[in-house]
Amino acid sequence: MPHPVKIVAVLTALPGQVQALKALLDGMLTPSRAEAGNLRYDLWQDQADPARFVLDELYVDQAAVTAHRATPHFQDYLSRIGDVAERSAFVLDPLAVT
Repeated sequence: MPHPVKIVAVLTALPGQVQALKALLDGMLTPSRAEAGNLRYDLWQDQADPARFVLDELYVDQAAVTAHRATPHFQDYLSRIGDVAERSAFVLDPLAVT
């Protein structure tokens, strides 16, 4: 049975790239939230380090994640993110979630 999939991405802007990173991430919000399989797509900024951002994403299932990664906005993001940030992404399965 399909289950929700959570993705947490931690992005740290390269020197001088904070505004460019924020603009790139802001541009992902509306189209990602509009995807049929998206349940949540939130952007956070670290209080202690304003160059660090966290994307908190939730999808109905793995097929929705696959669909998200095939969208033009995600492909554009993927082609540009390496120029503005270091990125770590974690794909998580639920164990004890309410």
